[in-house]
Amino acid sequence: MKIRLVTIALILLILVPATTIQAQGDQKMSFGVLGGVNFQNLNGKDIEGNKLENDLILGFHGGVKAEIPVAPEFYFQPGLLFSTKGAKHTNALMTNTYKLSYLEVPLNFVYKGLLGNGHFMLGLGPYVGAAIGGKVITEAGSATLERDIEFKNVVELSDPLTTPYFKRMDVGGNLFFGYELASHLFFQINTQLGMMGINPEYKALPEDKSIIKNTGFGLSVGYNFSAN
Repeated sequence: MKIRLVTIALILLILVPATTIQAQGDQKMSFGVLGGVNFQNLNGKDIEGNKLENDLILGFHGGVKAEIPVAPEFYFQPGLLFSTKGAKHTNALMTNTYKLSYLEVPLNFVYKGLLGNGHFMLGLGPYVGAAIGGKVITEAGSATLERDIEFKNVVELSDPLTTPYFKRMDVGGNLFFGYELASHLFFQINTQLGMMGINPEYKALPEDKSIIKNTGFGLSVGYNFSAN
């Protein structure tokens, strides 16, 4: 699955019709690098259908993107990102911190309007992610326990319930705005809303009403390189 995501991203970044680029006049295709911080949470409902009460955790993201002109001041912006997500849950007995690492392919459409010497940016679009690792850290008093997350869509009756499980795939939406300087350095504020539950089905829990989704926001800084 990780290889498939990388392949999709490379195809989107490389196989661009030349006629589309040339039709946009002085607009140019560009490639960029970006990175920044994430403030992530896991929202949804617990096994009884009650709202989850989790706290944000700090993560980070980094990767590459392309900007492909599709109309005056509008661009298609595919990319490939590494991003860390998760949440923290505290009760009277312990604190559980969930940490998940993803490879993501965002597929955004971006408006870039001239503002001063640079450009105002507004973008939105879907993303597809695949988890490549994760762990749950449990702290109770002075004791700490780390467990690796196993990725499954269905947890069978024979699977140990002491292991934390999540689905590998994640799908959601992006919304961001920012500003690109004349020097091609840019800054942006990102928001992300998961649209697919990442918690698996438990065969041992037929009345399970839980639904868990990735949500968060972040800050990015990056630089665009012209391809022409």
